[in-house]
Amino acid sequence: MEWGLLETPILLTSTMSVGKVSDATVKWMTRRFPGIGDEYDVIIPIVGECDDSWLNDAVGRHVRSEHVYRAIEQASGGPVAEGSVGAGTGLITCDFKAGIGTSSRRVVIFRGNGETGPSYNLGVLVQTNFGIMRSLRIAGVPVGEILAPDYANDGKRVRNAGSIICVVATDAPLLPNQITRLCKRAALGIGRVGSFAAHASGEIIIGFSTANQVPRSTSGMTHQIEVLLDDACDGLYEAVVECTEEAIVNALCMAEDMRGQADHFAPALPLDDLAEILNRHHAAQQR
Repeated sequence: MEWGLLETPILLTSTMSVGKVSDATVKWMTRRFPGIGDEYDVIIPIVGECDDSWLNDAVGRHVRSEHVYRAIEQASGGPVAEGSVGAGTGLITCDFKAGIGTSSRRVVIFRGNGETGPSYNLGVLVQTNFGIMRSLRIAGVPVGEILAPDYANDGKRVRNAGSIICVVATDAPLLPNQITRLCKRAALGIGRVGSFAAHASGEIIIGFSTANQVPRSTSGMTHQIEVLLDDACDGLYEAVVECTEEAIVNALCMAEDMRGQADHFAPALPLDDLAEILNRHHAAQQR
C-alpha cells in the first residue's frame, strides 16, 4: 500500500509456517540477486497464510526451505492445479473441503465511441478457507442451506473460522491506487459465495499488474509508464468479481474428502447433489 511495487514472488502457506517461508524466500532471492542488501535495498517477501490446523499438524511446521525453492522454480504458465494442492491441502470452505482455485477472463476495453479498444488478461487465484455451511451460495443459489440437513449429524468443527487469501493479477497497465480499487471489487466475489468476513476470518486480497516495471536504480529521476484511464476500468471490475467467485467454487469442486490430524474430517462438496440443486433451481426459474 505504501510503496506500490511488487518485487518478490507471492508465497502462500499455513499460518504457523509464515516465518519459515519468508526466510526461505529471502535466501532464494539473495542467491539469485546477490546485489540485494548491498548494491540494492533489502527486500520484504510477501507471504499469505491460512489457518489449516483442523486438518493439518500446523504446529509441526513441516514446510522446509526446499519446498519454497521448488515452488518458485517450478512456477510456469498454463493450467493451475486446484483443490487440495500446495497451501490448499488442509483448507475448508463453508464446512466442505476446499483449497486452491483459480479463474481468469480476457477483458476487451471499449472506447467512448463504442469501438473496440485493447484487451487485457485478468486472473484470480484463491487460497480459500472461510465460512459456514448454511452461508454457501453458488450461482446465487443457497446451496449450503439445502445441503446442511444431510450433514446435521456429522462431527464438524465447533468453531468455524478461517481465512481466504485472494491474489488478483492482470497485464492491464494500472496504477497502485487502481489495483487497490480492483482488489476491493474482489471482495464482492467472496461475498457472493457466502463470506460475511467473520471475526476470526482474514479476508485478504492482494493485486498486481505486470504491465509496467520500475527500475530499482536509474541515472535519471523519472521513469515513464503506461496507464489505463479510470473510465476504461469497468470491464476489469466486473471480471474480478466473476473470477473471484468462480475461483472459490472451482476450489470446492476440485477438492476431495480428507481426513487429517486428530482424525478430523472434511467432506467434499457433493457434486452430483450440487448439479441437481442447480438444475432444479434453473428449471424453477424457467417456469
